[in-house]
Order: sequence, then structure tokens, then C-alpha cells
Amino acid sequence: MTTTEARNGVPTVPVEPPDDTRLPDVTPLTARRSVLTWLSGTWLVLIAALAVLAPVLPLASYTIPIGSPHTAPDFGSLSTVLGTDGLGRSMLSRLVYGARVSLVVGAAACLIAFVAGTVLGMLAGYFGRWFDGVVVLSSDVMLAFPGLVLLLALASIYGPSVRTLVVGMGVMGVPQFLRLARAHTLAWSSREFVRAAKGLGASDARILVREILPNVLPPLASYLPIVLSHVVVAEGSLSFLGLGIPAPRPSWGGMINAAKDSIADQPFLVFVPATAIFLTVFALNQIGDGLRNRFDKSVGH
Repeated sequence: MTTTEARNGVPTVPVEPPDDTRLPDVTPLTARRSVLTWLSGTWLVLIAALAVLAPVLPLASYTIPIGSPHTAPDFGSLSTVLGTDGLGRSMLSRLVYGARVSLVVGAAACLIAFVAGTVLGMLAGYFGRWFDGVVVLSSDVMLAFPGLVLLLALASIYGPSVRTLVVGMGVMGVPQFLRLARAHTLAWSSREFVRAAKGLGASDARILVREILPNVLPPLASYLPIVLSHVVVAEGSLSFLGLGIPAPRPSWGGMINAAKDSIADQPFLVFVPATAIFLTVFALNQIGDGLRNRFDKSVGH
């Protein structure tokens, strides 16, 4: 501590000489990534790769028996790693081709719900008035109607098929994206840059596409894995009830349905597809939570 010279007989307050070597305290930014998120992403990449490469993998046909029924897992060949089902078909082959069904149906249904819900939600939130009231009322009616009952009705009327599942699940997921897109559109429509664009004479279409849509897409995209997990569960439920993908094409829910009578003697026939559904749904939820947390952090900064 030093003291400067007195001025008019009054000593100045002791001051500390500046220390140029002292650095400000800055909290280091550490990217903490959850181990579960990495493992979930690895599982989803593995399942997607197996589903895409299924035709070129050295797997037996999922329709032709390769051995005795209810054979225990055998590491002698790739097709018998998970054993055989009640008809002697490769469980691994049916599991891989069943993943193709779940992923294709889920991705197509989510795409329909995402596009339709985003468009309707943005239009309702931006224009408001009677259009907003009609859209919100319609979404409330759709949310009040049990989704599984709707899927069962469609499958009973039009027959079990990939198209029926995709359309039914896509329509069932529209209200969720619609409400989310509408809420974010209402929030961004009152921002200063949107008002400035209106003041400069920008059209409504340009404002929606260029100003609001880029800000609405991140939260909607972070919600996609959550909806996809619901679709996977719904597809498995319908296939378990016999109203999903028709035989002989395999699906995880259909595999559980075919093996439900043998669960006491051959539990692995049920646990293998059930474990695949559990891990896929768990991984999708973890990825969705990770994307949501990352989006929230980006907004905070």
C-alpha cells in the first residue's frame, strides 16, 4: 500500500498500485457431454447401419428356416448368434430386418407430422384470429381422441400395411408439433426484427420463412427424437396386437407376438426384440433430452 502526497493539507486515501500481471477471473467453459448420450447415439447409429446394410450382410433369409425351432444362441455362425425362432428362422436376421420396418415407419410418420404440424402451427400463431381458433380446436379434438384407438380403426378398415401405419401415426403426431410451432411463432412474432421487417414492407410469406422459421426449427428438431420414440412404441404395440406389418415381413412387435406363448420355456425369444425396442426408445429419449439441453444453453447465451 502507498500513500499519495497530501493536497491542501489533507492526505489522500491509500491506494494499491495497479498490477498489470493480474488476469480477470473467467470461468472456463467445459463441454460436459453425458456418457448416456454418447452410448445412445452409438446404439442408434449401429441400428441404422444394420438396417441400411441388411441386404449385403451375410445373414440368412428371415423367411427360410436355418435349423431346428427354438435353438439357443450359437456363435458358430452370424445367423445363429441369437438362435432361431419357433419356425427355425434366424433371430438376428429377423431383428435386423425388423429394425428397417421400425425406422422406416417412424421416420416417415415423423416427417409427415413435422411438416404438417410446423406449417399449421406457424400459420395459426402468425395470423391468429379465426384461423388460430379453428386450428387450436382441431388439435385439441385430435389430442382428446385416443391415438391407439385411431390406429386400430385405420388398420381394421384399410388393412395392416406400411402405408396405413405411416399415415395414421403421422396424423396422430401432428397436434404435438402444431402446438409447439404455434407457441414459438407467437413468441417470435412480437420481436423487434419481425416488426422492423413488417415496417419495411416485407410480405407475410417472407417474414414467416426468413425471419420466424429459422428460430422455430431448433426446438422442433430437438423434439423429433421424442416423437420418434413414441412412434416406435406404437408400431410395436400394433404389431403385437396383429394389426401392424403383415407377415412374413418381420417387426419387433410381431416377433414378441409370435413368441409370447413360449415365454415360459424360451424367454430369449421375447427378450431379444423387447430389449431392442427398449434400447432404441431409451436412446431416442436421451438424444432428445441432449438436443433440448443444448438448445436451451444456446438460447441462454
